[in-house]
Amino acid sequence: MSYQLEDLLYLMQRLRDPEHGCPWDLKQSFASIAPHTLEEAYEVADAIAAGDHAQLAGEVGDLLFQVVYYAQLGQEAGLFGWNEVVDGITRKLVRRHPHVFPDGNLRTPPGTLKLDEGQISERWEQIKAEERAERAGEPRQLSLLDDVPRALPALSRAQKLQKRAAAEGFDWDSVGPVIDKISEELQEVREAIGRRDQEQIGEEIGDLLFAMVNLARHLKVDAETALRGGNEKFERRLRFIETRLREEGKVFAETDLQDLDSLWDEAKRQGL
Repeated sequence: MSYQLEDLLYLMQRLRDPEHGCPWDLKQSFASIAPHTLEEAYEVADAIAAGDHAQLAGEVGDLLFQVVYYAQLGQEAGLFGWNEVVDGITRKLVRRHPHVFPDGNLRTPPGTLKLDEGQISERWEQIKAEERAERAGEPRQLSLLDDVPRALPALSRAQKLQKRAAAEGFDWDSVGPVIDKISEELQEVREAIGRRDQEQIGEEIGDLLFAMVNLARHLKVDAETALRGGNEKFERRLRFIETRLREEGKVFAETDLQDLDSLWDEAKRQGL
């Protein structure tokens, strides 16, 4: 027997049953579940990055359970339920894919409208702007940045903010000025260091990181993914150094920086 989505929805109802449910689940709220959702999303990303497809189905299931949880909480509060969640996302995606559903009907057979990737992206952003205007009621009172989630990782949010601004024409048209801006921001970091102004140092480093994200975006690199890759590379090389030191009966505190650098270079030569 294979469980279906209906079984998962029923399980969620049982967990939240006021009389016979799970005490932990009964204490939860939208706010308390949100951190778990972020954690589960990261675990999905980790499984993908590791190429661990055997683990991926389980991680995706954990993430799906988060959505089911929110639907149950919404149902209990009289706000929305699973049907509203599914209906809302389906309607949104049908609307945002006119090249697939030209008459806005999910069940209409495929048509002949052909758009290239650039046209699809442009239309997608246009439709999203229309949706934001509808939610605001008065388009002039709505910022184009309003629906960029604040809870996103900082690199991802910077990239989304920049992309949204670029869609309105606020962007450099080549990568050269972006690199110049990075040099400018780095110089401002140096100047803040020279003044020993800790608050300004933090601010200037933030500007530098934002400029680096801009470079990644212009080069069609996802900044969050790139940094995750950099983290993993650092971890592999540091673990290599730890192993070598252990084999030699040494520890970091007893090894000078020159020897550590040599081991780091060895790790690089080995492709770690």
